[in-house]
Amino acid sequence: MKGIILSGGNGTRLYPLTKITSKQLLPVYNKPMVFYPLNTLLKAGITEILIIVAPDYADQYKKLLGDGSEFGAKFSYIIQSKPEGLAQAFILGQEFIGTDSVCMILGDNIFEDDFSEKIKNFSGGGQVFAKKVSDPERFGVVKFDEEMRAIQIEEKPKTHISDYAITGLYVYDNRVIEIAKAVIPSARGELEITELHNWYLQQGELNVDIVQGQWFDAGTFESLHQASVMEYKKSLDT
Repeated sequence: MKGIILSGGNGTRLYPLTKITSKQLLPVYNKPMVFYPLNTLLKAGITEILIIVAPDYADQYKKLLGDGSEFGAKFSYIIQSKPEGLAQAFILGQEFIGTDSVCMILGDNIFEDDFSEKIKNFSGGGQVFAKKVSDPERFGVVKFDEEMRAIQIEEKPKTHISDYAITGLYVYDNRVIEIAKAVIPSARGELEITELHNWYLQQGELNVDIVQGQWFDAGTFESLHQASVMEYKKSLDT
């Protein structure tokens, strides 16, 4: 399995911090933010990792992370000249992915849970993770039936369908590349990753697990602070 860390975008919600550096290079307690999603992939045994970055910060990422040998891994880099939706990552990474399955994590997503076994045991289809949140309107949202089986997924729905957000960790088989190519841009002009989820859902091949621990989409000042506090408290226990 290959890994992708998507760290593009402009991080406008964190201005002026992101006026001089990438959001994913900002500190979360004692490490750059990107170290946390990187660790999620490394713990799952994924050592070939593509890091997708915005043009202005490519050199900063390479200086920080290098070729991956320091982490016992091999890193590749691609510049995302314009962020046009999360599903674009699988098109940009087509050559890197090759014929393998792929696990993508967003560079600003920090999880308390350990998904290593779930990722290692992945055998096909799609695997995503949902978390109950107070602000589902910010995310792709999944609705479950009485037996907690996913039955509907919508991107930032205007009407309330559920409190469960799809988090920024996605595992797909190799079909995801061609599926992403077929996605039509949304009204926002983006290739929505929700379209990929729904394709697998319609095939009956999407597994949605519930995140038990804390999860931070650290793209706001509040979530960035909360993630730092969580990591600080964890350091006191070690």
